[in-house]
Amino acid sequence: MTTPRLLIIGCGDVGLRVLQLLAGRWRVFALTSSPERATGLRAAGAVPLVGNLDEPATLARLAGLADFVLHLAPPARDGDTDARTRRLLSALARRPPAALVYASTTGVYGDCAGDFIDETRAPNPATDRARRRVDAEAGLRAFGRRHGTRVSLLRIPGIYARDREGGHPRERLLRGTPVLRREDDVFTNHIHADDLARACLLALLRGLPQRAVNVCDDSQLLMGDYFDLAADLGALPRPERIARAEAAERMGALQLSFWSESRRLSNARLKRELRLRLRYPTPREGL
Repeated sequence: MTTPRLLIIGCGDVGLRVLQLLAGRWRVFALTSSPERATGLRAAGAVPLVGNLDEPATLARLAGLADFVLHLAPPARDGDTDARTRRLLSALARRPPAALVYASTTGVYGDCAGDFIDETRAPNPATDRARRRVDAEAGLRAFGRRHGTRVSLLRIPGIYARDREGGHPRERLLRGTPVLRREDDVFTNHIHADDLARACLLALLRGLPQRAVNVCDDSQLLMGDYFDLAADLGALPRPERIARAEAAERMGALQLSFWSESRRLSNARLKRELRLRLRYPTPREGL
């Protein structure tokens, strides 16, 4: 039986968790722009490939390398299009993979005023950060239709885990960062990094062609309640609650952009089509 071959683009925390799940059962190649990371990737079980999504000439070897591609690399930090994904697809087009999974963001929906939504909701991105993801999604869907590649778009909210760098609310609580008072608060969505890694693998195997899937847990929490929960579980003081008008004076533009969007996500497609059984159905278990 032929060993499956997987190419991971952007093998950071989530990619390393996927490697742990595969545990040597697949042959995995990992593209990295940092030669210094090659040793660590090799130790984790991957064959490191040094290349850069901003340098097309370094991507030529990717064509036909693997039947499965997991694209976890973010777009560049400016503009409203994702040139990195376009360069990757151009390289892969010479010998397209059978399946490609892309880590997108639930930010593509924009502000939904707290509505409960599923993947049929039309994207309405409010920031260039989200518009870059919408552009990537469109390009990936077109690539899948053109080349017969089964493309899965995983729309991912806030990722957390105790062992994920910058991925635990404890750090923010220790900094004393405030949250919005309840009457101004927004609904937020979450997924544990281990459940996300499992969703990535299941999407490679079970994802339907050109299909978007919300990868989120079962919780329906206001952002302040999420941080209150984390504080209580960690025996830390609950964060200060402030009004939105005060937040506009005290917080940076990036934080305010997160506080301007409120939505509750359905994960029915995640459970029905990918058949993922969440190990951490809410942050109470995951934290």
